[in-house]
Amino acid sequence: MWNKDEVKGKADQAKGKIKESVGNMKNDEQLRSEGEADNAAGHVEEAVGKGRRKVGEALNDLGDKIGR
Repeated sequence: MWNKDEVKGKADQAKGKIKESVGNMKNDEQLRSEGEADNAAGHVEEAVGKGRRKVGEALNDLGDKIGR
């Protein structure tokens, strides 16, 4: 199950791609750059979320093994 960081990361990636596209259509370098930055930040945020989820899953698995 995705966590809030993964969801926000995906949303930021989508927002970034939209800004990039609009920046390309309008030939607006600043908007295009903002879009690239949002997209990159979204990738980082998603990766952090995945890492947190994996650590949580590992701790749950460890807890299950200890509890046996």
